[in-house]
Amino acid sequence: MTQTLLLTIPGEHAGLRLDQSLAALLPEHSRSRIQAWCDAGVVRLEGRPATRKTKVYGGEAVELQVLPHASEQPHRPEAIDLDVIYEDAEVLVVNKPPSLVTHPGAGNWSGTLLNALLHHCPALAELPRAGIVHRLDKDTSGLLVVAKTPQAQACLVRALQARTVRRVYWAVALGRFEQGQGTIEAPIGRHPVQRTRMAVVPDGKPAITHYRVLRQYRSAAWVECRLETGRTHQIRVHLAHIGHPLLGDPVYATHRRAPIRFHRQALHARALALQHPGSGQAMAWEAPPPEDFRQLLEWLETNDPKNRS
Repeated sequence: MTQTLLLTIPGEHAGLRLDQSLAALLPEHSRSRIQAWCDAGVVRLEGRPATRKTKVYGGEAVELQVLPHASEQPHRPEAIDLDVIYEDAEVLVVNKPPSLVTHPGAGNWSGTLLNALLHHCPALAELPRAGIVHRLDKDTSGLLVVAKTPQAQACLVRALQARTVRRVYWAVALGRFEQGQGTIEAPIGRHPVQRTRMAVVPDGKPAITHYRVLRQYRSAAWVECRLETGRTHQIRVHLAHIGHPLLGDPVYATHRRAPIRFHRQALHARALALQHPGSGQAMAWEAPPPEDFRQLLEWLETNDPKNRS
């Protein structure tokens, strides 16, 4: 619901910009939010629309419509194409394309997988996070399972916690692996300095990744990873931790030279297996990598000579 505020610019604000004055008068709202209101034309100064840069002199009457923030509004259904791999009355499995955000958040309040799911199945609006029980990073492609009932959602969450859901990824990692396979067991938490990143830290949550090199090239490797846990950025952090960040990773591979430029982290959720939350039947799905990933592998085969390990 939109709230209308009536304010008066104090005399001591003379010479300030309108957004500066309003930020001082409304400390409970951020400067960026106030600027967004000005840009949306919902701030009137002396009865006339005003911009954020309008200079104030003191004594002016301000009428402001307080628009709710996107995070405070119900998520809206959006007609976004979904690649549905499997669906029944209790679960939905989708093949998420790269560049699609899984869940609305800062900077991405619309155009997400969740918005697409609400359009595809309106009843998901009754479930927390529209039935989403695990996520993929925006630029990671591949398989996601979504619950369609509260019972299925609770069952899938328990299965993930019990580590009985099998998730297999394909990745292209930089460098030459000394071993053809291995297990990375290292706790993951927030980076102590760069809070938007994750890192291997002593007080992090337990994290286990199993890897197997499918093909070793001169300067990169095609790797299969199996998650035993599901921490944020787990494969990206773990492979970077052992010296093999993902090709194209804008966060964890910035210091590494790559044989080719790739516009995203080279990571695809290839396979998913679980017990159906209703029937208990063992079910499994696979999704081929998207075109950009296939083209990357073809380029490596041709231009980064193989060195079989």
